[in-house]
Amino acid sequence: MRAFKIGEKDHIKRLNKVLQFVEDHLEEELSLEKIAAIACYSPFHFHRIFRSVVNESLNVYIVRKRIEKAASILIRKPGISITELSVMYGFNGNTSFSRAFKKYYGMSPSDFRAQAPGRHSKICIEERKNGKGKTFFEPYFWDMDNHITWMEARALVEIKTLPQLELAYISHIGDQGQAHTFQKLMEWAGQAGLLRTPDFTLLKIYHDSFRITASEQVRMSACIVLKEPVSTDGLVGTMTMPSGKCVVARMELAMDEFGKAWTELFVWLNRNGYKTTERNCFEIYGNDPSTHPQHHFIVDLCIPIDGHR
Repeated sequence: MRAFKIGEKDHIKRLNKVLQFVEDHLEEELSLEKIAAIACYSPFHFHRIFRSVVNESLNVYIVRKRIEKAASILIRKPGISITELSVMYGFNGNTSFSRAFKKYYGMSPSDFRAQAPGRHSKICIEERKNGKGKTFFEPYFWDMDNHITWMEARALVEIKTLPQLELAYISHIGDQGQAHTFQKLMEWAGQAGLLRTPDFTLLKIYHDSFRITASEQVRMSACIVLKEPVSTDGLVGTMTMPSGKCVVARMELAMDEFGKAWTELFVWLNRNGYKTTERNCFEIYGNDPSTHPQHHFIVDLCIPIDGHR
């Protein structure tokens, strides 16, 4: 999201509510009028605000989120039919669903599933032109020994049940400018008196997956754990992260190693037979990297799971 002036922060508060509502109701009818009413704007005014902040129209955003959700299901549930997905996400039929899917991934849902990453592969999306992307897959079978060695050398991987957390957050869209968003969160936390003790905890939640969503459209939240309720302004919202079982990998990483670390952890997870859930992946930071001799992060990479396959 772009930066807003103080007087415009109310837009962010309302749009955060809208983005979460859309995420939670992709299988329902989502009209402009319905969404605008949730944000307490007229449809005309809401359309302009949404586009200026998210850089997509509401309709384009909803279609993209539905297609990305369908792609995720195709990977996690190979037995589901294309017809089930098209009905689930409100398309008129397989033809219209396949046409929309191909616009984003450069292939039909059937071809996507046939080529989809197996237990040791990942998706890459070339830069889109005019809204169209080309998808290709990078297999990992050839390099499995290297993957295992890398994880064993770099990570302590455990299965943990993490507690419910109350969070204050600022939303961010795209892989650029994340440090600025965390800086804004820290400025707010300092003014709210949340940094007076050294044991405050920062997180980053990924509402989208880089395996499915283009990097410039991935939505994240920079978060700080709350120990008691606080008042927030329009830029900062609050949410609850429910408790749940996770694969947790404690690692020491340089800034440019996070992508590889996440890829390796998903390889480990699939190799060991764990099933992911629809809950969001997240990072829990354990240090201030500016105080580390190599400016490394001590971080827990967390993937919510639903037991073994």
